[in-house]
Amino acid sequence: MAKKKAIKQSDLIDFYMDYILTHNHKPKSVYAFAKDNNFDEQKFYEFYGTFEALEQSIFKIFFDHTIAALEKSEDYHSFDARNKMLSFYYTFFEILTANRSYVVHVLDSNRNKMESLKVLKHLKKSFTNYVGQLGIETIDLKQEQLEKFQNRTLKESAWLQLLVTMKFWLDDTSASFEKTDIFIEKSLKSGFDLMDTTPIKSIIDFGKFLYKEKMHFN
Repeated sequence: MAKKKAIKQSDLIDFYMDYILTHNHKPKSVYAFAKDNNFDEQKFYEFYGTFEALEQSIFKIFFDHTIAALEKSEDYHSFDARNKMLSFYYTFFEILTANRSYVVHVLDSNRNKMESLKVLKHLKKSFTNYVGQLGIETIDLKQEQLEKFQNRTLKESAWLQLLVTMKFWLDDTSASFEKTDIFIEKSLKSGFDLMDTTPIKSIIDFGKFLYKEKMHFN
């Protein structure tokens, strides 16, 4: 049988996910993987150096598909940061659910150390960049190093929240994962409430007022 000549990145991902779900383990080698799917081994290396790199790209592709779906929505572009994030979560978890068997296989055995999973490396980079572009209001600290620290903390907190939600989704046995939807809504509301800068700004303004008044009386 003639080997397939036109192999796309999406073909490799389909072949790989199908192999994982059929055999419940990774292919033994790129050579064996290529042979099983009737294409030349070198075609694999045109896109990936290792199976680990391919796995990392899958979660990045889930993210890319999420953003592509959101960008098509006129309503999404008019949303504030909170509702944009909520839309992201619902869409992202719809995509995870459509690929649940694969995602569970990859993440379930490592759920207690998800923070260090290399498979989520590219997802983390894309997601934290996305968070940084949402325009979430932060405190104007008027000091570059403090601003950088605040922005980095915001991104890391958002990433941790996504990981916690993914862990919850892995354990969710409710119909249509309704409990995950509730968890998303409540956790994001709490997260944004904690980030609400209005009370903090009020405290800072009050502190400035007291300081000025003290200086005036002195």
